[in-house]
Amino acid sequence: MKLAFLLETALFGLAAASSCPFGHDQHKWQKPRPEDRRPPCPGLNVLANHCWLPRNGKDIDLATLRTAVSGAYNYERHSFDDAFHQALEFNLSTTGNSSTFHLSDLRWHDTVEFDGSLSRNDAYFGDNIHFNPASWATVAERLNLYEAGECGEDKYVTVETAAKARAARVEDAKKINPMFNNSVNAMQGSPGTTALYLTTLWDDEAEAVPKTWVKSFFEDERIPYIEGYKPPQKPRNGADILNMNKRVLAVKA
Repeated sequence: MKLAFLLETALFGLAAASSCPFGHDQHKWQKPRPEDRRPPCPGLNVLANHCWLPRNGKDIDLATLRTAVSGAYNYERHSFDDAFHQALEFNLSTTGNSSTFHLSDLRWHDTVEFDGSLSRNDAYFGDNIHFNPASWATVAERLNLYEAGECGEDKYVTVETAAKARAARVEDAKKINPMFNNSVNAMQGSPGTTALYLTTLWDDEAEAVPKTWVKSFFEDERIPYIEGYKPPQKPRNGADILNMNKRVLAVKA
């Protein structure tokens, strides 16, 4: 573990010293500032941290979202139109413009956000926006995220592993949160978030997701360029997410 930490630190140092750290051109990765708006969603945070969405997280419109998901992840431009409109239909926006929202508007409980998040605490305990190491640690352990096997062969998160880790996280949350919400929205959304990160980071050749990609995506909230990520050659879309969701739901916990 210590050697891995030293190697990772060195890798970060080399990347930071290059002309193109953690991305390219205007899409270099930067940590958010205290005043920047962020939601509970790692995928949207990644886009803002790389300036595919505004770094301040404010006034997100549909055209901006389309450009972001297409440019960063090579999703078809209209893949998240329904999700965008749904967020507006929840009347969450505080921008004063009915066609935009701030990323932090998505924090409201049991709308876009729900209990049993992979990387956030439940709203009942206070902060449901920021990355919660304790919540994520239980998921990371079940993903066996920091182990790669004796010969490095165990490098991937499979659908089965991801689905079981998600289900276990939900059960953990139910045990400690006396106000855990079993709403239809939450029970549909929870496996959907796992399907979304798997689809976004999916390695077609491996038929799985590299553990290093999952780690950087959730823990650093950055696109794992230095770990080898490249957007897929063929654009992905909502149908791909739905198909992955079916695979996640088919796994018996």
